[in-house]
Amino acid sequence: MLAFVVVHLLVALALVFVARRNTRAAFLVAAVPPAAALGWVLAKSGPVLSGQAVDEVVEWAPAIGLELAFRLDALGLLMTVLVAGIGALVLVYSAWYFHAGSGDARRSAPLLLTFAAAMLGLVLADDLITVYVFWELTTICSFLLVGQAGVSRESRRSAMQALMITSLGGLVMLLGFVVLGDTAGTFRISELVAHPPAGPQVAVAAVLILVGAFTKSAQIPFHNWLPAAMVAPTPISAYLHAASMVKAGVFLVARLAPVFVGVVQWWLPAVLFGLATMLVGGWRAMFETDLKKLLAYGTVSQLGFIMVLVGAGTPTAAMAGATMLLAHGMFKATLFLVVGIVDHNAGTRDVRELSGLGRAVPSLNAVAWLAAVSMAGLPPTLGFLGKEAAFTAYLRHEWVLAGLVVGSMLTVAYTARLLWGAFSTKPGVTPTEVKPVGPGLLLPTAVPAVVGLVLGVVYGVPDHLAAAYASQFGPTTYHLALWHGVNVVLVCTALALAGGALLHAVRFRLAAFRRDLPRPLDAQRGYERVMGLLERVAVGVTGRLQVGSLPTYVAIILLTVLAVPGSALLLNAGVPEDLRFVDNLLQVPLAIVVVVAAVAALRSHRRLTAILMVGVVGYGIGGLFIVDGGPDLALAQFLVETLTLVAFVFVLRRLPAHFSTGETTLRLPKMLLAAAAGTFIAFAALIFSSARQVPPVSHSYLARAEEGAGATNVVNSIIVDFRAFDTVGEISVLAVAATGVASLILASRFERRKRSSRATAVVRQEKQKEEVRD
Repeated sequence: MLAFVVVHLLVALALVFVARRNTRAAFLVAAVPPAAALGWVLAKSGPVLSGQAVDEVVEWAPAIGLELAFRLDALGLLMTVLVAGIGALVLVYSAWYFHAGSGDARRSAPLLLTFAAAMLGLVLADDLITVYVFWELTTICSFLLVGQAGVSRESRRSAMQALMITSLGGLVMLLGFVVLGDTAGTFRISELVAHPPAGPQVAVAAVLILVGAFTKSAQIPFHNWLPAAMVAPTPISAYLHAASMVKAGVFLVARLAPVFVGVVQWWLPAVLFGLATMLVGGWRAMFETDLKKLLAYGTVSQLGFIMVLVGAGTPTAAMAGATMLLAHGMFKATLFLVVGIVDHNAGTRDVRELSGLGRAVPSLNAVAWLAAVSMAGLPPTLGFLGKEAAFTAYLRHEWVLAGLVVGSMLTVAYTARLLWGAFSTKPGVTPTEVKPVGPGLLLPTAVPAVVGLVLGVVYGVPDHLAAAYASQFGPTTYHLALWHGVNVVLVCTALALAGGALLHAVRFRLAAFRRDLPRPLDAQRGYERVMGLLERVAVGVTGRLQVGSLPTYVAIILLTVLAVPGSALLLNAGVPEDLRFVDNLLQVPLAIVVVVAAVAALRSHRRLTAILMVGVVGYGIGGLFIVDGGPDLALAQFLVETLTLVAFVFVLRRLPAHFSTGETTLRLPKMLLAAAAGTFIAFAALIFSSARQVPPVSHSYLARAEEGAGATNVVNSIIVDFRAFDTVGEISVLAVAATGVASLILASRFERRKRSSRATAVVRQEKQKEEVRD
């Protein structure tokens, strides 16, 4: 499985060069890895659906327990079919959608394949940290694909909005992963499912993970980024915002639902927010005039529907959720690709301008109808099977069932609006001129729609797949079928269809009613206000803190130190009981030198004198390190002090020799602040150095130097073996300091030469003037 991800990435890298020569070939080559992945998972489907999951663990750093774990089970199989299958079709479609040689085409081919690799890794990952890594990779790819070249303000703003919302949600989700993994003692998902943890920490982890899932799957109140992202080219919207990325959130909820079975903090928010999202998304979709935005709000509504199902934690709801995941990927990808063809060949996707396309392009009309009837839940499609299962799952929860029926009415209504708006002949509207649709665009569009119909007729296949996933929640007697008899579920389906048709019939009255409604809450306006507030706060804080005064910066740093660690030290720490005046008599003269130099630095009037006294303080502290048995620390201290002195000397050459004697009003506060900071540092050093609770590590160094490092010199083994990272860090600090000093030296030389050349030029000009006068 890791090999497929790596191959995707390697081919994506090669596509950068292929796309420069032939963008169509680049898209066709890009479709090969997803197609191969699809073929592999289909070949493994038999054992996987029988309960024999395919596991793969690649040890990355076994000494510290880092590994990449993958697992192909029923849910992973379902999502791989969507990610790889739809991905391959979208890439083939893109070969004929983008203009040959265009910048968007050259950019999109490798990025789409990189995104496919990230999604493949995400759906196959069996480790929470691996999930997070691929999760954020999809976020980055989405940002690049939505933003494209970033030439328009709208694309930049939409890409940034998607990045901000989903990445912040990802960080919250990571915190939930850490809490969950720490509570369970493992980050392996299969082990979490086999042995779910318990306790209050699990509830906290559930809420944090749900926040991440809500942002990725555009649940209320984070849904606004998805319609805004419709500025991306249509193939990208079809892949990211219909079949793959937006499903990452509901997939994660489905993946972890067996871990949180019975946890109220998990299923209740999932059902409530999912239901609200379904209703709001469906309501907004009914009034959109842009076909892509109509589908985007429809996707928001469908994702809410799926969230209600996968978050419930019951076998029947899990079956319905898995079926709807598959069905939604099929019909929504088709509909996005259809809208792309309409926009590409007719030059518009505004329902107010389109008319007569149903007669002009009947083949495209037929494909759209095939996908639309699945979205509306009409038999014999896969969407119908999923919706019947959903109603069955909530038969004993009337308020949820009522919400699902109303949401399904809205789904039928905006499906009718989509077909009417795109393909009907509207009175008073000039018939739209449209180019013929070539097979390169039509065939990839038709395949998922046909598959959705076939899987509805041959319902045993999706039933086997959904049942394999639902078995994690316990046994169930429910099975997908086109006919379950005359029952409440059938009545709910009939109500949804009839109600949706009625809503579409009175759409103009509803639009007028909606215009008169107050709009106290608007997610997009709320996002813009929050971002505006953050910007104003950032500008205000920066304007007050970054005032261009070095004393102010030092004061802010010292006040922060006193407020945060200082208050903690004052409240919790005490004076050590075994406090001694000295450990070694040599400490006394060194301490006197340090104190005298510090007082001299404070009383000096010349800058150079003060710097020299500060250097004496540093050398004195280095001497204390030697007395206490830390020659390596002392060496580092001496080097740093020397370099610092050299750097200060070069800096002081540009400053007045004496300190300014300006305002004295702030002298007392500065003195108090300096005294408080010095007192804190002194007590912190005293308390931290006496807080040791384990034996000194030096004993271990002595015991392991020869055996562990093959060294007879303990100091050498400490520097280059046991504390090698410290040594590297110290060397880096010295390198940076040396670079700074060298830069100052070079800068001073350059300025001297510049002044010298100016002086020479002036003398030469004066001589020329004198010669002219003569």
